[in-house]
Amino acid sequence: MINRVVLVGRLTKDPELKYTQSGIAVTRFTLAVNRAFSNQQGEREADFISCVAWRKQAENIANYLRKGSLAGVDGRIQTGSFEGQDGKRVYTTEVVADSTQFLEPRSANANQERQPSPSYGGGAPSYNNAPAQDQGQGYNQQSYQPSQQNMTRVDNDPFQPGGGPIEVTDDDLPF
Repeated sequence: MINRVVLVGRLTKDPELKYTQSGIAVTRFTLAVNRAFSNQQGEREADFISCVAWRKQAENIANYLRKGSLAGVDGRIQTGSFEGQDGKRVYTTEVVADSTQFLEPRSANANQERQPSPSYGGGAPSYNNAPAQDQGQGYNQQSYQPSQQNMTRVDNDPFQPGGGPIEVTDDDLPF
């Protein structure tokens, strides 16, 4: 059997971190995921999907994501039920996140005001368990920005501005 879910959406509110009685971190959050089509009025609708993450991943989500943050979730659907306060059976469906991708830098979402996140030189980091700096991999918290003096210009490089046209003959083509 296969039970796999991949979602990309925006958080509808700040995630709230809680701990179980045995000390395990858990956070629940809702992703607003746009539908691929428009309704009869030409408007795009969204589905609001409940998600849950556990342990270190839950702590990372609570620390680094805010309302409006773009996130990718890879996980599985889990259903359950419980008896409500009125004595009736309440059924639940949620996505249990196995992996969460933070798909934009924190600076892209202006309403994020908590502790600063580290800046990475490449794309958005993936947090399956712990961020890279917590795993002792020695990432520098400053992104690399090459200076002009470190860059050398090759005057005969056709890909540099003002490098001139590229001459290609039929013999140069592999087909």
